[in-house]
Amino acid sequence: MATIQDVARHAKVSIATVSRVLNGTAHVNPEVVTRVRAAIEALNYQPSRAARLLRANHSSIIGLLISDIQNPFFTTLIRGVEDVAHRNGYSLILCNSDENPQKEQQSIEVLCAERVAGVLVVPTREQPHILQPFHQHHIPVVAVDRRIKDASTDVILIDNQRGVYDAILHLHTNGYRRIGIISGPKTVTTGRERLEGYRQALKDVGLPRDPQLERNGTFKQEDGYQLTQELLDVQPPIDALFVGNNVMTIGALEAITARGLRIPDDIALVGFDEMPWAALSAISLTTVTQPVYELGSTAALRLFQRLQQPETCSRQEIMLAPTLCIRGSSRPPEPEHSACEEMTSHR
Repeated sequence: MATIQDVARHAKVSIATVSRVLNGTAHVNPEVVTRVRAAIEALNYQPSRAARLLRANHSSIIGLLISDIQNPFFTTLIRGVEDVAHRNGYSLILCNSDENPQKEQQSIEVLCAERVAGVLVVPTREQPHILQPFHQHHIPVVAVDRRIKDASTDVILIDNQRGVYDAILHLHTNGYRRIGIISGPKTVTTGRERLEGYRQALKDVGLPRDPQLERNGTFKQEDGYQLTQELLDVQPPIDALFVGNNVMTIGALEAITARGLRIPDDIALVGFDEMPWAALSAISLTTVTQPVYELGSTAALRLFQRLQQPETCSRQEIMLAPTLCIRGSSRPPEPEHSACEEMTSHR
């Protein structure tokens, strides 16, 4: 691919002259202009998008950096962001960190190089230095789904503690007493907050905390399978299991099925995140359902507020409420029905 240096050599002029011809920012001898344009055509030179944006001093593109593109949760989140971006005349660049801090940093560098107008980030860590490149380039940032320790960054969240708290309360009300949990990594706030909600619920209903019943995974299916196997070996056995995200719940279902156990006859199961098949499969699954589309659209709206009124926007933390969808997987065997109940805080 030809560069501006190649064009300059071909036309026998300086790089600055090529730049002036491209930008039209200064008078250039018509014969030189003709020569430069001929070189551009001959070499099929395409100015970089970053250079064009630099000249225009604005961009109609926003970036979205998510943590796991294979997770269906993010499909809905992306749609919420993209719909708002489209209504505002913006396009979207999507990056995936795959929960890898090094890959996350590379994606941040790409977004800065593209001089995007603003960025939405699902961070892999809480440390504020992650966002420093955006601040250095004066690119507005909104954190989504996970907290970050940056006093200047807006954050749009789901009330994770509340979601798990009410799910455990529901299990206790239905008679379950040995309730295990598979939560996410403690390095991200979603993992820690869901574990905190579980522990607080046990405390409030008078159940002792048993560290044997707690596991932390990576939000991946294989961890859901492996950690469920571990919890099924605990004695006395668990009679219910809460799983901290949709992908790990699939792994948990595989592990329970592999043991020949029946849901809910042998073990009750509740997952965090709705799945399209949750109410349709042979095992109708109780879930803590997040307003994922609203999470993405709210984050995008907040970013556009920052773009339109950068001097008047003070930091905001917006927390959305989840919904507990009660189905057959968390009940004693009886005629099943489904009732999605808006959760109310018991704290």
